[in-house]
Formats: sequence, structure tokens, C-alpha cells
Amino acid sequence: MSGLTIMDPLEPHTWRHGTVVAGMPWKNPVGTASGTFNLDACGDYYDVSQMGAISTKGVSPVPWEGNPTPRTAESPAGMVNSVGLQNPGVDHYLVDELPRLKALGANVVTNVAGHSDEDYATVVERLADSPADMLEINVSCPNVSHGGMSVGTDAKALNRLITRLRGLTDKPMVVKLTPNVTDIVEVARAAVDGGADALSLINTLVGMRIDINTGRPILAQGTGGVSGPCILPIALSFVWRVRQALPEVPIIGIGGIDSGRTALEFLYAGANAVEVGAAALVDPVAPMRVARELDDLLDERPDLADLLRKGECWR
Repeated sequence: MSGLTIMDPLEPHTWRHGTVVAGMPWKNPVGTASGTFNLDACGDYYDVSQMGAISTKGVSPVPWEGNPTPRTAESPAGMVNSVGLQNPGVDHYLVDELPRLKALGANVVTNVAGHSDEDYATVVERLADSPADMLEINVSCPNVSHGGMSVGTDAKALNRLITRLRGLTDKPMVVKLTPNVTDIVEVARAAVDGGADALSLINTLVGMRIDINTGRPILAQGTGGVSGPCILPIALSFVWRVRQALPEVPIIGIGGIDSGRTALEFLYAGANAVEVGAAALVDPVAPMRVARELDDLLDERPDLADLLRKGECWR
């Protein structure tokens, strides 16, 4: 990953190249990835209103304590985590983080988490009249109404869930897809047929590390989600495949982005925008740095920049 940048991330910047995702304008094509952004921490490093969008940590119907520790482990060119979507719940989010983000002028994508279809429905109903700009449905959570497996691994179950949620809100709805499936196109199509306005992909892959002193997994849960530069080629291939199959659906690319150049790869693979995640855990200003680097790179690519500005994509 890139080291700490010497730019001043709080210095005002005039963005030259925006994008449009599901009808919503972003001032630049870069957002923060859910699970890696915390306002109290990140707000000290850069002006959050200058990001294309802020995707918040997953919001559940009630507070979740998350998984037991250890929750994280380093890995070559990445990390493995099993935090377990710890968060204070939707009621706290509505009176604390969301109002503060909107007061700062941020474009807010609220990530929705659940362990059952009822969980998802409860959160979406609570957010329906909120000032959140978009909802990102995280279908990678273990789902009790789906036998403990992620609802995002079963196209029929995913379609039923998204169809139900579509009836509960008029907000643009993004479905965040898990890569831990046999056919990403099948589940992507199921989400869109159910009413998704856009897709974000990919979420983390399943992986683990072993403590060679004990012979046991480092993470208390055993396995966790792999993220970071090591998943970049995989994420690009998933975006490419979904774009070929669904040429009109807005896509947010996620996975291993740590520079303007890697962000640009996603745009050429067919994404309309990207989100920066694990890189921010090494370089707190990575999302802003990537956005500025990408702005410069798009100066030299007017055809691509023009497509993004119109809400279109390269492929």
C-alpha cells in the first residue's frame, strides 16, 4: 500500500471530474468503503464533504457487539478481519453519525446489515425518511433466515429480499455483493431484478491465518474477510464480468484500491465509481489522496471523464 502522503487533505480542492451513480451526482468518483470509515477518526484527517460519497459502517436494527477478539490479522499485501459488524444500531445512527455527516455536507451511503430478512426490513424502514442519500444493502452477513449462510450466495433468496426492501423505500438502493459465490453474474442479476438501482462489488473473500506457535487460527472466529491489494485482480475481474452481463447497471468497484491508478483500472473495467477501504487503515487520508490522484489522471482521459459525468461507463 502507499505510504502517508504529503498533501494537505484539508486544503480546498476544485474537483474537475464527477460521476453519477443511480441518478445521484458524486463530485468525484471516489467514496469510502463501508467498515473502514469512522467520522470521529477520519474527520480529523480530511474534509469528508469533499469525498464523492461516504459509505458508513453497517447499521443493524439493534446494537451489535461484534465478534470476540482477536478480530484482525495481517496478511501478505492485505489483511484478514472478523470484526462482526460491531455498531451501536440504527437508532443511535439516526441521532448521531448521520446528522453530523449531513451537517458537514457529506454525500452519505448508509450500509444496511442484518442477520435475517426482518433485520434488513427494519433498518430500511427506519432509514426510509432519513436524510441518507443512498442505501447500500450488505448481503454478505450470516443470515439466520437463510440457514446461517449469506443471503448474497443464493440468487432466489437475494431476489426475494431485495424485492421486499424495494417496497419499503424510494431511496437509491445499492446491493453490495459477496465474491464467495460460484456465479457472480447470477446473483448480480437477481439483485437488479429485485429492484436494486446499483451494485457495489466486491466484499471481502473468505480467508484465514494460523499461529504457528499454537497451531490454531489467529482470529477467534477462525476465518475472516480478506481485503487489501491482494484482492485487486479478483475484484477487477468480478466488475468486468458483471459489466459485460449488465451493461446499463451502475457499478461501484471495491477491492485493493490504494492509488489513483488502481482506481482508474476499475473505471476501465466498467465501474462508474469506486470505494477505498483497507488502504485507509494504513494511510488515513488514502480515500482523499486516491480521489485527487484520479482527478489528475482523468484530465488526460477526456473520453472516460465525459462518460462518467453523464452517468455512463467505459464498457
